[in-house]
Amino acid sequence: MKKRVGILISGRGSNMAALIEAARAPDYPAEIVLVISNRPDAAGLERARAAGIEAVVIDHKGFASREAFDGAVEEALLGHGVDLVCHAGFMRIQSEAFAARWTGRQLNIHPSLLPSFRGLKPQQQALDAGVRISGCTVHFVTPELDAGPIVAQAAVPVLAGETADTLAERILTAEHRLYPLALRLVAGGEANLQDGKVVLQAAINPLVRLLSPPESAVS
Repeated sequence: MKKRVGILISGRGSNMAALIEAARAPDYPAEIVLVISNRPDAAGLERARAAGIEAVVIDHKGFASREAFDGAVEEALLGHGVDLVCHAGFMRIQSEAFAARWTGRQLNIHPSLLPSFRGLKPQQQALDAGVRISGCTVHFVTPELDAGPIVAQAAVPVLAGETADTLAERILTAEHRLYPLALRLVAGGEANLQDGKVVLQAAINPLVRLLSPPESAVS
């Protein structure tokens, strides 16, 4: 049985689109059954509907508290039989109670190699720190922001003359490949949460490396 997935968005939904496209494959272990946006003007809503997926607006501004908003989101998720939730540019911090109830069933993608550069503007944080390699991380959602157990990561070299915008665009390209992979691992039972860490069943090539700068740049 395929896992039923709900996606939470706030904007254009490019990672949402990547997940929807991946889920079209017959052997993909998850199906996207619902998209929820907290913003009525989110471009991702129409992208989802164009793909034949139900997309609804639950505007956070219409609720007196974070808990009330989360309750409405949860009602929609449960009403569609959702097994797993994917945050795809969802710009809302959830209440601790909601995050706790969905422990091990929510994924988020963050544009840094966590645990480095949590929170806002991680690309600029990476540049300010002078790192040579940045990237993105898919992790389970916990009450603590950007601190959940890590499922998968992708590395992106930081180029000379890089800006936060150019780095963000190149990381986003990696996100579109990483998120479908991570969801496949979780939905297919190849990535399991055990004692607060993710245990992978999938084989990993121990010889894969990314050097930045590359060896070829050394005379």
